[in-house]
Amino acid sequence: MVRIAHLTTAHPRFDVRIFHKECRSLANHGYQVDLYVADGQGNAQCNGVSIIDVGRSSGRINRMLGKTWAAWNAVRKTDARIIHIHDPELLPVVLALKCMGRHVIYDAHEDVPRQILSKPWIKPWIRHMIAWPFERLENFVARRCAIVVGATPHIAERYAAQGIRSIDVNNYPIPGELSDPPASAGQTDGPAADARTVCYIGGITRMRGAVEMLKALAKSDARMILAGPMESDELHAELAAMPAWNRVDYRGVLDRAAIRNVLHESQLGLVLLHPVPNYLDALPVKMFEYMAAGLPVLASDFPLWRGILDTSAAGTCVDPLDTDRIAQAIDAMLDLPAAEKQRMRNACRVAVRDSYNWKNEEAKLVSAYAAIAAP
Repeated sequence: MVRIAHLTTAHPRFDVRIFHKECRSLANHGYQVDLYVADGQGNAQCNGVSIIDVGRSSGRINRMLGKTWAAWNAVRKTDARIIHIHDPELLPVVLALKCMGRHVIYDAHEDVPRQILSKPWIKPWIRHMIAWPFERLENFVARRCAIVVGATPHIAERYAAQGIRSIDVNNYPIPGELSDPPASAGQTDGPAADARTVCYIGGITRMRGAVEMLKALAKSDARMILAGPMESDELHAELAAMPAWNRVDYRGVLDRAAIRNVLHESQLGLVLLHPVPNYLDALPVKMFEYMAAGLPVLASDFPLWRGILDTSAAGTCVDPLDTDRIAQAIDAMLDLPAAEKQRMRNACRVAVRDSYNWKNEEAKLVSAYAAIAAP
């Protein structure tokens, strides 16, 4: 049995992409999977995956420096043939692992250079000074990896353009995890027609449209279920002071079962990210999770997203900065006749069943591993 190791110092141990999708899929295909994390919760065994904790980080700097060293110090002592890293701060250990004869996979969850250009905590004039050299470093290290796994086709193509071996393994939903069976002919599913409930699930930040969603809600008669971690206490306080907050049901950070419940209480899912470079070509998992649960989507009007929703007839797009248009779109979608709502719900499920599902992506990941692990 081939031993492999996944490393992350930034993500939680039960991260959906890392643990529930990649690690569990590889364990199910016969690999001995170790997952190294930095959360201070101790070692554990779960779903065929060994979780090894290198200790909780005490801040961004400690995570990027101290925990990178701790992760390296732990994984270098194992006999894992393939090391799969998930954070850009772990790039410095790639060359050392390669010198030890390990095969390294870099999982590029984000287009980090473009993400740096949108970081609110980095002063604008410094962003380009960081993004340009980081991209050169990232490309240099990626060339020494066995393969780069991009979370979107755009990310994978960026590396391929540099002559770097890469594949896209998209973060699509696990079949059946969030969905109920479609309603039979003549029946409808989902919440009551007069529920008028929309939802947003994910990181709650300014760049992801938190303020615009609340402003639009004030111009609509809908209510909203909000779930996910707040960017900061300051943003939480600002949102709580807005007029529409009394129609927001904020549920904090939820597990997968609770997320499934939220989706089935709602009639519409919101994905109103700002038009910044890192989001324009992203494939936000929440959009496909909404669709998997049969929930029509109201999304930012980005060409990529518009193509997906128009082709699948699963939702509509709107300018994410125009709160009047957002409110109008929410009301228009909630006011659709029951038969039209049911048609959209079924179209969402069909699109995920046929195209946007983890089963297809798992096959690409397993095939890449098989090629690397071959004698």
